[in-house]
Amino acid sequence: MDLRAIALAALMAAPVAADPVRIATWNPGLTRQGPGLLLRDIAARQEQVVAAARVIAHLQPDAILLTGFDWDLEGRALIAFGDLLAEMGHPMPHRFAARPNTGAATDRDMDGNGRLGEARDAQGYGDFTGQAGMAILARWPIGPVADYTGLLWQGMDGNRMPDGPNGDIQRLSTTAHWDAVVKTPDGPLHLLAMSATPPAFEDRNIPRNHDELAFWLDRLPDAPFAVIGNLNVDLSDGDGDPSALLRMLEVTQDPQPRGAFQPPQDGPNADHSGDAAMDTAEYDREPGNLRLDYILPAKDLEVVDAGVFWPAPDDPLADAAGLASHRKPVWIDLEVE
Repeated sequence: MDLRAIALAALMAAPVAADPVRIATWNPGLTRQGPGLLLRDIAARQEQVVAAARVIAHLQPDAILLTGFDWDLEGRALIAFGDLLAEMGHPMPHRFAARPNTGAATDRDMDGNGRLGEARDAQGYGDFTGQAGMAILARWPIGPVADYTGLLWQGMDGNRMPDGPNGDIQRLSTTAHWDAVVKTPDGPLHLLAMSATPPAFEDRNIPRNHDELAFWLDRLPDAPFAVIGNLNVDLSDGDGDPSALLRMLEVTQDPQPRGAFQPPQDGPNADHSGDAAMDTAEYDREPGNLRLDYILPAKDLEVVDAGVFWPAPDDPLADAAGLASHRKPVWIDLEVE
């Protein structure tokens, strides 16, 4: 038999290596000061919206969790933004969003300042229902989705909720908690998605931030998964309590994604001890730059590559990335089996 034919037959019989799945998370700053304004700006191709879409199209994720994206009842802003991505050559036809706790009004003085109807009196900080919500876009179908957004904080086992008068209505999620299954060609991947409160501004925010991540520790699926989103806590710097994150890192893996560029570590960053290459949030004031956005996959998943998109000033996309948001996208490439 011809040796070339033998080699060809062997090649054809060998299993075809699957392409890695790229998942990402980012707060692109797609939130506005009133309902309907984000849809207006997307329709008008406002420059900040276009800049955010350019960054996502450049990264080419197979699935992305957007935090800081305004929700509306009919999903019009999400549909319109997906159409913009398709125009830029990166269609993500499958999308999911549900009503978040941000801006969901209560009739209580939730922050205890003696006034009602303010942004901090909502279930999660927000001036209107859906402000700074979450959304998932993907190249493949999404679902089923388990939505835990309505869970009461006091209903979580081992919660650290401070004593107070609002335990009967206060929800755990600042924004949302979703276990969203993305149906990749190589099998389902659970995205354990969240966007936590910053551990600042109110005393209740530090324990709430802790518990929002700790919630997933009792709900890790026996299937390929990744905890993903704005955890709003840095392991080394800032004011948060990283103990829940440390516990999560015992049962997941940290790909430690790094950016190609880091600004000078002076000013509010001068006393930081964390690796600046992993920072995902840029602040020119206290607390300085922090690592707040994470993708933590299951230990048995193979991570092929990972990164933070923080372009250097001479990068062609540096202006777009800076215009879009002070937060930086995080991405990882996974083998899903």
